[in-house]
Parts: sequence; C-alpha cells; structure tokens
Amino acid sequence: MKNTGKLKGKTLFITGASRGIGKAIALKAARDGANIVIAAKTADPHPKLPGTIYTAAEEIERAGGKALPCIVDVRDERQVQQAVEAAVSKFGGIDILINNASAISKTSTLKTDMKRYDLMQNVNTRGSFLVSKACLPYLLKSDNPHILNMAPPLNLSPRWVADHVAYTISKYGMSMCVLGMSEEFRDRGVAVNALWPRYKVHTAAIDMLYGPEGELLARKAEIMADAAYAIICRDSTAFTGNFFIDEEVLLNEGVTDLSKYACHPENKHKLSVALFIEDGHPLAKL
Repeated sequence: MKNTGKLKGKTLFITGASRGIGKAIALKAARDGANIVIAAKTADPHPKLPGTIYTAAEEIERAGGKALPCIVDVRDERQVQQAVEAAVSKFGGIDILINNASAISKTSTLKTDMKRYDLMQNVNTRGSFLVSKACLPYLLKSDNPHILNMAPPLNLSPRWVADHVAYTISKYGMSMCVLGMSEEFRDRGVAVNALWPRYKVHTAAIDMLYGPEGELLARKAEIMADAAYAIICRDSTAFTGNFFIDEEVLLNEGVTDLSKYACHPENKHKLSVALFIEDGHPLAKL
C-alpha cells in the first residue's frame, strides 16, 4: 500500500516500537514525514531480541521521519508521563497513539504463575489504559486524533478463553478499552479502534512460541503497518469503535494481492490463523 503523505508532520506515540509490529507502523508513518515517539523498554541490546529504541530511531530517520526514543515501561506511570511530556515538548503535541506493547503467555490456569499473570494484566490492559489516559489531553487538541489498540475482536467463544484464561483476560481488557473509550470520546472527535491480524504475524513473540517454524506460517509485520496506516489516515469523526482485521482493511483500500505479505510465499505451507479469529479451521491457504 502506497504512502499518501497524510501523516506528514503528525506525531505518533507508539508503545513497543523498538521492534516487530510497532516498528513496522513507525517506519510506515516515517515515510510520510511523521514524528515518531518510540516508547519502549529496550535501551540496551537484548541477547535474543533484535533492536533497541535507538536503532529504531535511526531507521525511522533514514525513512524520512523524526524520532524521539524514550525508555518506557508502560507499567510505570512516571515513565509514561515523562515520555508524553517529552513528546509534547519536542513536537508540540500528540495526534495518534498506537497501543502496541504487549506481554503473552499462552498457559493454562494451573500453569500460570501470578507473576506472569500480573505482567500480562499490567502491560496489556493497565498499560493501554494508562498510556491512553496520559495522551488524551493532547489528542483532544489534535485535528484528527486516533487511538489504535493492537487488540482482538471480543469473541466470547469459550475456546478462546479455556486454554489461556489469563492472556485472554488481558487482551480483552485492551478490547474493552476500545469499546468504552470510543463511546466516551465519540462526541469529542477522538477515534478509538482496534486492529488484529487474520493470520499470525512474524514477530519475536512468534519465534519464542513456535521457533523457526513459526515464520513459515506467518505474514510480515508490514501487513499490520499498512492496515494501521489506512485506519489512522481516516477522518477520526467518522470511524470509531471498530474492531478491524488487517486484510479486510486492505481489501477495502483496494489491495487485492496479499501474497506479498507472506514471509515465504513460495513455499507450500499454509498460514496459521491468529488467536481469537474464527475461520472454521486452524489453517488457511496462502
């Protein structure tokens, strides 16, 4: 999907933007000339995970954007507030918030220790609420403000809860933020939407969960970046309270060839359907 330039000069505050989907969205917006606040924890190189907030900043500026790397643990209210204030000081405001930071542990009830439970609730649900609350005073001053949560549609089928109750609660908490805030701020012009992939997206989390095989069954993060770009370029007063699926957004934008987003379009493997998506079968054709 081609860039339109609509985000030129706009300021995006993106959590978890040092790698994966968050960085892909940042780079997409940077090509328009956007300002990107990289709000993530990784300041020093990780032994297993690629990228830091500083390497991401370099990539963003090479792509044509302006970057502000901020060390932010979304569980820490002080760090969040400091990053928001730094963004406003440097760029003059905040136009778009992407709540992308997330923690995952697909464990059953008896195998989920409370430290892991608390991590998922505090990063996913509480973190998204906290960052939204901190950014909203500035979003309300923007001429086209958006909040976009990387959160699933609220599918209450027991199958999506039974195997990993704790994780589902935390992600559905992000979805509930969309449901509630979209209505709360509808009359004030702030769009609050969710975006979720139809098929698994290749990220560090996929590698940790599935190993090298995970990439064969996944799409590139760029599909989520292109879909996010399409959403946040829309009129915030006309599109709010939606639970968007990446490929449906792109098909609506006229993108018909989705094979380019597959990590390995040449192989015979099938794409793996993402969690919380009902597709009739766990695998679907490329």
